[in-house]
Amino acid sequence: MGEKGKIKLGISIGDLNGIGCEVVLKTFEDSRMLDFCTPIIFASNKTISAQKNALNIDINYNGIQECSKALDGKINVLNVWKEIPELKYGEATEEAGKLAIASLKAAVEALKTDEIDVLVTAPINKNNIQADDFKFPGHTDFLAQELEGESLMFMVADDLRIGLLTDHVAVKDAPAAINPILIRTKVRTIEKSLTMDFGVRRPKIALLGINPHSGDNGVIGTEDDAVLKPVIKEMSNAGHLVFGPYSADSFFGSDGYRNFDAILAAYHDQGLIPFKTLSFGKGVNYTAGLRKVRTSPDHGTAYEIAGQGKADHSSFKEAVFTAIQIFKNREEYAQLTENPLQKQKVRR
Repeated sequence: MGEKGKIKLGISIGDLNGIGCEVVLKTFEDSRMLDFCTPIIFASNKTISAQKNALNIDINYNGIQECSKALDGKINVLNVWKEIPELKYGEATEEAGKLAIASLKAAVEALKTDEIDVLVTAPINKNNIQADDFKFPGHTDFLAQELEGESLMFMVADDLRIGLLTDHVAVKDAPAAINPILIRTKVRTIEKSLTMDFGVRRPKIALLGINPHSGDNGVIGTEDDAVLKPVIKEMSNAGHLVFGPYSADSFFGSDGYRNFDAILAAYHDQGLIPFKTLSFGKGVNYTAGLRKVRTSPDHGTAYEIAGQGKADHSSFKEAVFTAIQIFKNREEYAQLTENPLQKQKVRR
């Protein structure tokens, strides 16, 4: 943390030709945000200067060469590169991909060495980031490797929390990827995150079925009966509050999700479509299960509106607040577990 106890919040800048810079700068254009954290943007002075001028965003920033020089009450820009990137809004360029990865790697290294407390990542393009030294489908897999944890893509918005059994996996491959070990691991990761990161004392989790109508007793598919149900029964008998599998088509429409602390969806779109519909652009993508806190907005690079000043920064702002709150919750949890007599203060 900074000298005044403010959380040092690192920001990887994402694809420079998308809306990443815009949502970052718009978020901190509101000086009140500096009361909550000390932001450190991993990019370069010249890059941020070019972006703020192109987007007509009125901010001042403090250029630094190392995180320890970051000033509270200022937007800090850590110089990761010296070159002046050419802005080509709306285009997936090789240069933008290389700089997105340079920013991410520098920010993650600072996170690993405690030079920053939390990380918020601006959107990247999964195609132009691929390189010999970076072959990951996205942030989550890279962070899982670097931070050595059982990562879980956890979409959160107020009391709506949706985790994924499989994330960036083709729909045709998802059923085969789901097995008892994976289910147990993801459920335990969600339980730990709900307790440690969100202050839920006895997490109650719903699992969505793999097939339509959870297989209709084998008529539509056998995976739910053969894989999901036995594990749910086993974990329930062992004391875990896990329920399901529920038919995904009616689960959210009937407000059934409100009865649970989290929902575990079988595959990406099964969880993300209802989440983005219900969260109205204020959702946050949180990577649970890691020893460090990382969040991101729930949208992509949005090339179609990049450089036009139209981007809504609500989700990025929520990602900042969520990262700060989770960091504080983890500190509180650590204190309470060190003093068992105080455990009853953990909120439900």
